[in-house]
Amino acid sequence: MSKNKVQNDNTVTLHYRGTFDDGTEFDSSYDREPLEAKIGAGQLIPGFESAVVGMDVGEKKTVCVSPEEGYGPSLAEAIQVVPKTQFPDTFNFAVGAMVSGQNEDGHPLVARIVEEDVQTVTLDFNHPMAGKNLNFDIELLTVQ
Repeated sequence: MSKNKVQNDNTVTLHYRGTFDDGTEFDSSYDREPLEAKIGAGQLIPGFESAVVGMDVGEKKTVCVSPEEGYGPSLAEAIQVVPKTQFPDTFNFAVGAMVSGQNEDGHPLVARIVEEDVQTVTLDFNHPMAGKNLNFDIELLTVQ
């Protein structure tokens, strides 16, 4: 195998552009420093990492990563209705806003407000990209 081909345990630098199926860009490294990651260390979502393995320096590739190989499916049980009394009195409830807190064990939680009414707020604890196909244009810059 070429020393320029990506294998497990290599550290790579690359540029990428990520879009949803409708063409909306959700992230791009082209306007900042390239991404550096160690292959096989769990730093990348599985579908992105497997797309990089075997690439040559200078190669460009476009891949579609399914939810199963990305951030997982959107789980109905991760959407919960909670009383507004669990928030500070001055809290501004805005649909679409992200909120953070911690569970009973002290572990951090992040959720998105998806709905609110007079007494309750509906929170989605799924990753914001769960359940979505993720399309990536990948450009491999270096392999170490």
